[in-house]
Amino acid sequence: MAAPEFPNAAIRLTIASTPAHLAVVRATLERLGELIGLSDTARGEVVLAVDEALTNVIRHAYHGAADQPIEVTFQPTRNADGARALEITLRDWGERAEPAKIKARDLDDVRPGGLGVHIMQRCMDTVQYAPAPERGTFLTMVKTL
Repeated sequence: MAAPEFPNAAIRLTIASTPAHLAVVRATLERLGELIGLSDTARGEVVLAVDEALTNVIRHAYHGAADQPIEVTFQPTRNADGARALEITLRDWGERAEPAKIKARDLDDVRPGGLGVHIMQRCMDTVQYAPAPERGTFLTMVKTL
């Protein structure tokens, strides 16, 4: 049986900023990862990175409000070298993240929480923040297959 053709169409979900909706995103990403040929390890890394990113949006952009929109886009693509990749973009309309202020916490600073940025950077090949027009933030992460 031949491998499925590498899809090129984006999948877009709009969820409310409630932790209950994270399971829908995780399940969608798990299945997409299978379809495009992500290894089990890579799939787990991508799911973890997206889960951390969404948790940060809920916590920092929306300050815990459970009724605000988050748009999630999964775009199978190819990187500059032509290798297959998965680009994931999160778009919120909350408090704008200042890219210069976003950094991973020093791992020697042992305390609960605060490792989301570190996890995203370790699990993904690229992590980029950009201000959205008027308000909110675009977070784009890429994982090469």
